[in-house]
Amino acid sequence: AGTCKKMKFRPCIDLHSGQVKQIVGSTLTDDSSSSEKATDSALETNFATNKPASEYAEMYMRDGLTGGHVIMLGGGNTDAAKSALAAYPQGLQVGGGVNDTNAKDWIDAGASHVIVTSFVFRDGKVDMDRLSNLVSLVGKDRLVLDLSCRRHKNDPTGPYYVVTDRWQKYTDVAVNCETLQMLGGYCDEFLVHGVENEGKRCGILEDLVELLGKDSPISVTYAGGVKSLGDLEKVKLLGNGKVDLTIGSALDCFGGDVSYDEVVKWHTKENRK
Repeated sequence: AGTCKKMKFRPCIDLHSGQVKQIVGSTLTDDSSSSEKATDSALETNFATNKPASEYAEMYMRDGLTGGHVIMLGGGNTDAAKSALAAYPQGLQVGGGVNDTNAKDWIDAGASHVIVTSFVFRDGKVDMDRLSNLVSLVGKDRLVLDLSCRRHKNDPTGPYYVVTDRWQKYTDVAVNCETLQMLGGYCDEFLVHGVENEGKRCGILEDLVELLGKDSPISVTYAGGVKSLGDLEKVKLLGNGKVDLTIGSALDCFGGDVSYDEVVKWHTKENRK
């Protein structure tokens, strides 16, 4: 099946305090360690709108885009996320605070998949019991593992490590062939944010895309740093057609200068039989 995989553009809806926003990923802080006010003042926002999440969902449905994700950044986003899922049932994945108590509810609310990070990583390691439990609750084919990652500041050419808790906490899990092969047995897809470049429109992390294309045994979507339409072709080449791409802040529908319509056109052409 690997040979007939067509690269897809995967849309997104990022929610913060109930509002559709695009933020700089590396400026997120963990709510629990600071007041809500401090959290928000440190946050670098590229874009915010009063347009409801459901309108974005309807647009993605209209344009035949599947496998996009709704990410809830912190609290106060449940209603907005549910409205997006109701507008495009089975067309969107949902993530942010997903665990064994609510995963099934999100599937029932219309999500095609639940996206999980922090819950399955504990004390720097993968918690296999929690992971297996989630698989038994929603099924492997409904689970996406978010392997958002960054390098250690003092090792700029070293491995990318999975980060959790609003991308602030490093785990001991490196994103490499071994990790991807092992975790690929427990989920349907991976979602990988290149955290350092997320929201900065400074270009993609080429070595990370290449690694994902080479070593991921299942579908994988990369997000982070896209700055131009040409990045679609670049990811197609580097990822060998196996890595899908999410574009956020760079899109004109999120205040950027890359045409959403042109991206959809590229995707449609690419995915014609």
